[in-house]
Amino acid sequence: MKGISTREAAAKLGVTILTLQRHVSAKRVDAPALQKIGGVSIRLWTKRDIKKAGKVLAGIRPGRKKKA
Repeated sequence: MKGISTREAAAKLGVTILTLQRHVSAKRVDAPALQKIGGVSIRLWTKRDIKKAGKVLAGIRPGRKKKA
């Protein structure tokens, strides 16, 4: 199955790679599993993964959260 890199997935989602990586590490966005290709670990995003991430990111408002 062919997939695209995290950088390309971020571009398709309209966010920076850093923003996408932050949401993945905070477990807000379900990311595909890491795969070893040529000794390098990468994530290969499918169209389905990008669609799910887009729905999640659409519900997140950008900016800092206000303290109560």
